[in-house]
Amino acid sequence: MRFQTLQEWLTWQEQLYPDVVDLGLHRVNALLQALDLAHPGFPILTVGGTNGKGSSVSFAEAMLRAAGHKVGAYVSPHLLRYNERVRVDGVDVSDPEFCDSFARIDAARGDLRVTYFEFGTLAAIDILTRRGVTAAVLEVGLGGRLDAVNALDADVALISSIGLDHQEWLGSDRESIGREKAGVFRSGRPAICGDRQPPPSLQEQAQAVGARLQLIGKDFDRDIKGDTWTWRGQGGDLRGLPAPALPGQIQYDNAATVIAALQSEPRLQVPESAIREGLRQARIPARFQRKAGVVETVFDVSHNPDAARVLSDNLRAYPVEGRTVAVLGMFKDKAAEEVALALQGCFQRWYLGGLEGPRGQSAEALSQRLHKAMPEAELTASPSVAAAYAKAMAEAHPGDRVVVFGSFQTVAAILGKV
Repeated sequence: MRFQTLQEWLTWQEQLYPDVVDLGLHRVNALLQALDLAHPGFPILTVGGTNGKGSSVSFAEAMLRAAGHKVGAYVSPHLLRYNERVRVDGVDVSDPEFCDSFARIDAARGDLRVTYFEFGTLAAIDILTRRGVTAAVLEVGLGGRLDAVNALDADVALISSIGLDHQEWLGSDRESIGREKAGVFRSGRPAICGDRQPPPSLQEQAQAVGARLQLIGKDFDRDIKGDTWTWRGQGGDLRGLPAPALPGQIQYDNAATVIAALQSEPRLQVPESAIREGLRQARIPARFQRKAGVVETVFDVSHNPDAARVLSDNLRAYPVEGRTVAVLGMFKDKAAEEVALALQGCFQRWYLGGLEGPRGQSAEALSQRLHKAMPEAELTASPSVAAAYAKAMAEAHPGDRVVVFGSFQTVAAILGKV
């Protein structure tokens, strides 16, 4: 074994292939073959999309577990610990298990350079195979067609939504992005889409490969009535379902899409009792996660305009007596102006914090961008997200609410310390 600790392995991986993103399947395909992992013995639900991927994974994982499956889940990025990226039956994989898997991959790769994300994806498949899971839910990292997760054929492919994000890699419009995300579709296999206005490119790709496409609002849907709701789909109706445990109206669409996905593959079908239990048990951090207190804190990893609109809806659905203020840190390649405009009217003051790293952005630079978009907004810049949060809390009054959002890195800077 080359290294003894998980952190040593991760640091080495970043140095081995410094490019943050290098999309392509040839490296992963070669190593899946070398490690005899190209054809796992368990059914795979692949989850892609711009927003809603994490929630969809959580619903699917909870429903499958409630049905008695030994479930493996792979997600990215992590929030506080790398171990969050791979779970078996809801429990994060340990450091030694990651280290053992990384050592196997390193031994098999020879002179082939592998990216940080590819190492993680290969380790996930290796670990889930060795653990003997009976079902796997795999989240696409970026796009779909050329993402490392797509090296494995999905038994069911789920696209939660299609929005403008990562345009430098996926294309400048929803047509281009939809085509990239639909790259996870497979011939003759179910392809489930939870976007109510999917771009034509997604449907064209499904037709081109011969995937069995199901669209929300056409092939399945949901009706909300008070505290319960009904799922309607090709397998019949499920009535009187409990509200999803995850907050926000959009979670009904996410849950409905997951139910359609599980119903579409015999090896993943679960009884109605498991669907109900999964709706109650699904959990995911930093998706409108509320921490009660004299001053409430909300954590949300939203970082693109569509996610900001969902955050806006949630803030209006859960009003507070006092003021609501923002603590925001965003990477320089994100559409900060559009995010701010989607939330206009939600915040009485914006506390801006700087983010480090190659994609980082100072609070001053972020402030200049937001000022152009919202000249009347009250903006306060601090060197770091932690300093911005401290200032927001120091100036808050009982009954106020502080909302921390803008990226995983922004939320992690505070969530792990409160």
